[in-house]
Amino acid sequence: MSEYIHKSHNVTVLLYHLVFPAKYRRAVFDNRVDEVLKEVCLEIAERYQVKFLEIGTDKDHVHFLVQSVPTYSVSRLVQMLKSLTAREIFRRCPQVKKQLWGGEFWSDGYFASTVGKHGDEAMIGRYVKNQGNEYHKLHSDHSSRCFKIPRSKL
Repeated sequence: MSEYIHKSHNVTVLLYHLVFPAKYRRAVFDNRVDEVLKEVCLEIAERYQVKFLEIGTDKDHVHFLVQSVPTYSVSRLVQMLKSLTAREIFRRCPQVKKQLWGGEFWSDGYFASTVGKHGDEAMIGRYVKNQGNEYHKLHSDHSSRCFKIPRSKL
């Protein structure tokens, strides 16, 4: 479950439902790519102020339910997630680059929606699960862990 994030001068709970289609809507998500995507997202969560509440794939697109802080705009969050995940998937799964003719991993477009803390979070989770034909939940973290604040900021 999401939590209020307490910073020195503000308290926020910003939840986003993001959908990223693969380039050409190619069915590139298999078990290996799913595992790499999950690992990379959890590494991103360790380094940046982003918490992945849920990650799920269908054959040609990914759904994220993420919580972040106001210093990351939606476009910056999308850019960060797309660039870091694409780079690592291409590095760790070179066969995917061949499937996409050596081009980009993600299509240029994306879907982004804000999610309310009370009531809508579970609804979005159900919606994501019911999308597509073969949705696979890769990760779910509804724990009460907040973001880590680096010691240099304390």
